[in-house]
Amino acid sequence: MSTVPNLDREVIPVSEMERLREGRDILRQEARALDEIARQLDGAFCAAVSRIEHCTGSLIVTGMGKAGLIGHKIAATFASLGTRATFLHPAEAIHGDLGLLRSDDVVLALSNSGETDELCRLLPMLRRQGVAIIAITGRDTSTLGREADVTITLGTLREAGPLGLAPTTSTTAILAVGDALALVVSQVRGFSREQFARFHPGGSLGLKLRTIPEIMRRGWQLRIADETATVRDVFSTASRRHGPPGQITRRTGAVILVDAAGHLTGIFTDSDLARLLESHREEQLDRPIAEVMTRQPKTVSLTAPLADAIDILSQFHISELPVIDTDGRPVGLVDITDVIALLPDEQ
Repeated sequence: MSTVPNLDREVIPVSEMERLREGRDILRQEARALDEIARQLDGAFCAAVSRIEHCTGSLIVTGMGKAGLIGHKIAATFASLGTRATFLHPAEAIHGDLGLLRSDDVVLALSNSGETDELCRLLPMLRRQGVAIIAITGRDTSTLGREADVTITLGTLREAGPLGLAPTTSTTAILAVGDALALVVSQVRGFSREQFARFHPGGSLGLKLRTIPEIMRRGWQLRIADETATVRDVFSTASRRHGPPGQITRRTGAVILVDAAGHLTGIFTDSDLARLLESHREEQLDRPIAEVMTRQPKTVSLTAPLADAIDILSQFHISELPVIDTDGRPVGLVDITDVIALLPDEQ
């Protein structure tokens, strides 16, 4: 039998290597452009942040073509971070959409060239409306750069790719600066994680931003026992708890063990009981459960975000996670089945 390796499977064809190299070069080119813009960012950025921070109306983002598509995303980012924002199409604006503008609004205008016809025709109308204009553009000497109250300049950018024609590096730069504005404004305004959660109630992101008290099992839903009780007594008493009439009983697969002061000392699961019986250690059923419980189990604080609990469940491959208060007393339990039930359908 031949021992010669199959080179066809071990060597990437030259054509694929060239494509991979080109893809990497494009990413590096855009990354270098962002790094240069970051180094040159100046007081205009701070002035823009201040204008948006003190805006009592809405942030109106506008741009044409690819910059307009980026503008939609920037407006959505601001909105998700607590700033009232919407997108205004420059061409539609002169056909009635200018009616959404108020004098206390701030306009964020996007154009790499600063000479986009539809946008430049809009500028005098914005001036008549009395709104402040922030520009993100390549040159402060462009029409947009001169007309804006605050101009964040990107500098001369070469579009990515061998032709250097399609808006790529420039739109990446506009998006990045827009993200920076949105995030810094939210930080200045003290936008909290809890506020973010209110704006993102759905999907897997909404799940992670929920609080532990929203999902944990508590009160009669818990199985709590003294660590000095026998295994048999624990399972015969802790399993008989019933909730209020009409309440659905969600039986947890774990018993939380506590000491005389009520502090968490361990956990014992249905799986632990099964292993005890499978190993023919029936005599242990009449011994203190403290001898076979898992001591110092993983726990999560009552005030921690649910994302922390999900991370612990995933990292340590466990199904039940006790929730403790500041004194180390169990106040709830996060069960993996409850987390899974809340996942979006696509997951």
